[in-house]
Amino acid sequence: MVRPSRLLDLGLWLAVCAPPVVLAVDDGDARRVAAAAVAVPLFGAATAVSRRWPLAALAVPVAVSLALDVQMFGPLVWTWAALVVFGYLAGHRMASARPALWFFATVALAGLPLSALVLRDLWGWPTQLITLLLAVVVPWLLGRWRRQHAELVRTGWLLADRLEHEQRAVADRARLRERARIAGDMHDSLGHDLTLLAVRAGALELDPGLDSRQQAAVRELREAAAAATERLREIIGVLRADDDEGAAVPPREESVETIVERARDSGVPIVVEHPDGHMDGRPDGHLGDTDGLPPMTALAVRRVLQEALTNAAKHAPGATVRVRLTSDDGVVTLRVVNDPAPAAAPTGVASGGSGLVGLAERVRLAGGVLRAGPVHGGGFEVAAELPVTGVQAAHEHVRTTTGLDVPVTTAVRELGLARRRVRRRLAQAVGIPVAVLTGIFVLLIPLSFVSSSFSVLDPAAYEGLKAGEPRDDVRSRLPAFTRDGPPDGAPAPPPGQDCVYYTMRSDSARAYRLCFARDRLVSKAVVPTP
Repeated sequence: MVRPSRLLDLGLWLAVCAPPVVLAVDDGDARRVAAAAVAVPLFGAATAVSRRWPLAALAVPVAVSLALDVQMFGPLVWTWAALVVFGYLAGHRMASARPALWFFATVALAGLPLSALVLRDLWGWPTQLITLLLAVVVPWLLGRWRRQHAELVRTGWLLADRLEHEQRAVADRARLRERARIAGDMHDSLGHDLTLLAVRAGALELDPGLDSRQQAAVRELREAAAAATERLREIIGVLRADDDEGAAVPPREESVETIVERARDSGVPIVVEHPDGHMDGRPDGHLGDTDGLPPMTALAVRRVLQEALTNAAKHAPGATVRVRLTSDDGVVTLRVVNDPAPAAAPTGVASGGSGLVGLAERVRLAGGVLRAGPVHGGGFEVAAELPVTGVQAAHEHVRTTTGLDVPVTTAVRELGLARRRVRRRLAQAVGIPVAVLTGIFVLLIPLSFVSSSFSVLDPAAYEGLKAGEPRDDVRSRLPAFTRDGPPDGAPAPPPGQDCVYYTMRSDSARAYRLCFARDRLVSKAVVPTP
């Protein structure tokens, strides 16, 4: 079965070969027939290699055009179809533009010596440059733009597919994050309750009013609570995500007062320090409220207080805990310090060692700083400083600094880069031809001067020319270059004759005209006639 690409190549070959074949059959000129006989197989070879080596395929019609006419704009203009088609395909199929630019520059520079040596006419070079620009470079630029447009479309589909995968990944991460939040809440709330239960059992175990059997039962209760806490930590460790950055929502809203009261009811001696230095150890001592704080900051304050009291009950059961909550200059500060554990206190509940790490991350996400460590004289301190403005101010700062309201992802950058490449190729497709045409017109100024200087025919040499002389003999006595066309008002050349013009040294408004037929000089004249 023939592949569709082969059928397309066959149709391309027939399209570029149709003009030379039709013109050769219609005209019957031997030169056209010979040119078509050579061009058809060459165009077939160019078509065969155009997919793998598009620049080599383009070089074939360019070489054929130069061989037929140095100006690439003679009577055999049927090569233009091949130039346009292969030029477009080269631009569309080439990944890099640099080899094509070097090729165009080489062909353009080669036109000058070819015009001087073959045509003996410098004005053939601008004609060749214009033909190269219109028939080859412009189609090549359009092919390049079409390639970039196709890449933009392909990039868009790839980004859409990637976005779909990312959306699924986001959904999966959201489910994992929610599991981590549930795990964190279970650890924070249930672990806190179990710890307080163990603390109460430990205090009850030391009650002298209980007999040995009751104390053993209470001890077993405390040990069971400690074991349950340890198993809870192990189970929660499976659910908790290491990279979770979401803010957990507590299963129930508790104020700081409620947390302190529950800890006191469990037997933890808590002293509330007021900003004025007054200490209140009464059960109804007022710590303050977090109603005026942003939700993220208020949640972080409650979690720090809960975790600090839990740690104090675990590691220093029976020790006095001092709590202080202040707000000043847009910063809320929570400080929880426990004294050293009494010597006769029961063994604390096992800890997983990750509570402070998670707590520090929660405070960081709220825009604050957590400090934790031993204090002078024994005991342990947990202190957190959080901004009253919360994380929203930090986000606003980022938007103000970067000037962006949405994150710039890799997909957005790739799509923007593809769009810029397409716009740049479109600008090149329009700007390069205009720039080249401008350069060609600027080039005409020195060419006009050079042509006028090197196309002057000496009057004595003109008088010495005789009709019937071979063209090669006449050429040896003529200037290096011909004049750029006849002067204004000159009569049309005689039919069937090839005429060239040379500048008169004494009169720039007139010129010498030499006409050839069958490579022999048949007439000479001064035009225009007075």
